[in-house]
Amino acid sequence: MRTRLLTVLAPVVVAALLLSGCSGGGDKESTSSSDLEARLLTAKKAIDGAASLQVSISTDKVPDGVSGLKSATGVGTHAPAFKGKVSVVSGGSSISADVIATDGKVWAKLGFSPAYLTISPKTLNAPDPATLVGTEGDGLAVILANTAGTEQGDRSRDGKAVLTTITGTIKGSVIQQFLPTADDAGSFTVSYRLDDDDLLRDATIKGPFYEGSPDVTYRVKLAPSDESVSIDPPKSAGGA
Repeated sequence: MRTRLLTVLAPVVVAALLLSGCSGGGDKESTSSSDLEARLLTAKKAIDGAASLQVSISTDKVPDGVSGLKSATGVGTHAPAFKGKVSVVSGGSSISADVIATDGKVWAKLGFSPAYLTISPKTLNAPDPATLVGTEGDGLAVILANTAGTEQGDRSRDGKAVLTTITGTIKGSVIQQFLPTADDAGSFTVSYRLDDDDLLRDATIKGPFYEGSPDVTYRVKLAPSDESVSIDPPKSAGGA
């Protein structure tokens, strides 16, 4: 009877061991750099082909004594165009405004202002928010195609989604395309999180964003959508 039971259970035990081995039994998988780069390019393709993007970039702190971007959150298109809220730090104070950026111009409306005013982001060491979205093929998404030394990190969960971490480095000249204060000769580290469909959940970029200051970390989200969005200049706007 015992022999018969072992005969029945043996295949089950072997199958369980095989499945356990296939699952990796841990949080890391061994994947080649070329495979990881291919996953990043797939994520970029989804962003490039999107009708619109939910955009978010933020840092916990802009270094003391400098002006720069603290956060930008909104919706964008590859026109390029952006509409949302932007916060910058200037003179030690944080300034937040509703912002529209399209046709190469940027308008901002402070909470106490009844109308949008034309502004120059360069005076605040901030980017034109539309450049964060970019035309198809550029904008923040360029980092996905310009990451060197890719390695796979831990897999983690965000709700029901299982996310894969991919790390690497990016040249400062790439970062400077959308954040002009970045040191173009510097090196930046990046950590991406992709879901199993190779959609970018978020990215964390750290490096010399401000000359003479400690490294700063920006968190980035670019969520592609099939929904078309129209972003037009404000109907009532004045000069700065």
